[in-house]
Amino acid sequence: MGCKPNPEDIAGGQAILEGVMMRHGNKIAAAVRRPDREIVFREREYIPLTKRYKALGWMFIRGTVTLFEMMIIGIQFLMFSADVALAEEDVKPQGWEMYVSLAVSLGVAIFFFVVVPAFFFTKMKVYIGNLILLNVLEGCVRLGMFLCFLSATLLMKDMRRVYMYHGAEHKTVFAWEDGRDLTVENVKKYSTRHPRCGTSFILFVMIVSIIVFSFLGRPDFAHRVLYKILLLPVIAGISYEAIRFTGKYTRFKLVQALSWPGLALQRITTREPDDDQIEVAIAAMKKVV
Repeated sequence: MGCKPNPEDIAGGQAILEGVMMRHGNKIAAAVRRPDREIVFREREYIPLTKRYKALGWMFIRGTVTLFEMMIIGIQFLMFSADVALAEEDVKPQGWEMYVSLAVSLGVAIFFFVVVPAFFFTKMKVYIGNLILLNVLEGCVRLGMFLCFLSATLLMKDMRRVYMYHGAEHKTVFAWEDGRDLTVENVKKYSTRHPRCGTSFILFVMIVSIIVFSFLGRPDFAHRVLYKILLLPVIAGISYEAIRFTGKYTRFKLVQALSWPGLALQRITTREPDDDQIEVAIAAMKKVV
């Protein structure tokens, strides 16, 4: 039996191509399985900005900082995993291609999850006088498009494998948090759905945005799009605190109820991993704890 960590001691990570990245404290490590079955590692020491600069670690600020920080780190490790997992491919993605892809993805996300709902709001405000109801309906449009997008990813074989590694990451984190020895047999007993998952974070963002945008009044289309983009850091900061809270106090029934929608959504973004994938997640975790 391993030593159960302090509840404030948080570990997490993300699924990458044929592997898992884990982060704990000031350590980050990725484990990726090569086509020849060997596991390849990449490790680095990294002190988060929230630890380097006190002001960036303040509540409601640290969430936005951490989000952008992990986005950059995630891209770097994703490129590493592509180099390893696609070692035998004739054509591998270049660094600039990954960043262009990210920029395009960000633009598409803003269009579908900011511009289109704002357009819906502008058209419907003529017919709906209740501002709260109007924002709830706009939020439903945003959520509906998000669910359609996630469901569509299940049609992609590569994404289904990423979701399996995502499940392996969650199981491994659960086992470590429970103080269990990190073996395949121990890890596979745990759930693939974790309350601190990024999928749950996105759902919190959508719920918090409904509340925050309700204070914007009834601006015209252009101003509503502008305000929503400017308020994204605020919404991210609030959502980050909410996801930390639910992850810390999962033993309470009310918190479990708040976590339920995000956990349900993870039925799409996580899949039951095989033993080889769990082995990779364990290998990454052991490098950082």
